[in-house]
Amino acid sequence: MDILETDAYDRRQRRNSSCILFLFLLPFFVSSSLYFYLWIPQNAPSLFAAAVKCSPVLSLAVLVLAHNGGQSLLGVAGGLLFSACGDCCLIWPELFLHGMAVFAVAHLLYCTSFLSERYSSLSSSSSSSALFLSISLWLTGIGTYFYLLPFLQKRTDSAILTPALGVYMVLIIAMTTLALHTRWSVTAVGGLSFLLSDLALSLQVFGVVDPLAEGRAVVMTTYYLAQVLIAVGDVKAGSYTGDGLRKRKIM
Repeated sequence: MDILETDAYDRRQRRNSSCILFLFLLPFFVSSSLYFYLWIPQNAPSLFAAAVKCSPVLSLAVLVLAHNGGQSLLGVAGGLLFSACGDCCLIWPELFLHGMAVFAVAHLLYCTSFLSERYSSLSSSSSSSALFLSISLWLTGIGTYFYLLPFLQKRTDSAILTPALGVYMVLIIAMTTLALHTRWSVTAVGGLSFLLSDLALSLQVFGVVDPLAEGRAVVMTTYYLAQVLIAVGDVKAGSYTGDGLRKRKIM
């Protein structure tokens, strides 16, 4: 009977936690919907455009801080805050390198979080699949970098951009690899979505394909999806102890 009561209690806890999490995510859904509704032209950079673009990610940072506390500033919450700064930089094309540097710091913070005990590793069988996918990602990343090299060399800032992009690609693939090896599927999908978003962005920024409204929509949809999944994964990870047991609390 005790086992049945414990199981019923855990189900109620999960249901209550899901409802509370959904309420905390409402600011993200509203602000991201506002971004797509306004769809401010890229050729009209402004502080208002920057605020609209970064507000969904800032709302996620508040969510993670509310659930996991100040220590998350050295993890996912900090990564989200740096990502929001990167969003602001990318509003102005001349700040592209600054934005890339800020996002690089965000990936480092994500990596730090994914290496913690809260993100315990997968089982051996699942880890094998994640390892195969990780190797594929690294090989794809190396191939993509060399494919982009001729396009990078046409730019006036190629002397700085070429090595900077190499470092950035190493960091984002490392972040995605670590995400794949956590026990949280939402985190893994979030890492992959972030990688897809950056790939779509780089193809447009570096002139591989012509920038289109549809291309921007792909970039931002996968980007916001990545950030919300990483944030939700961190909230879930924060509700478990180091040995994988659920904490007896609501969120």
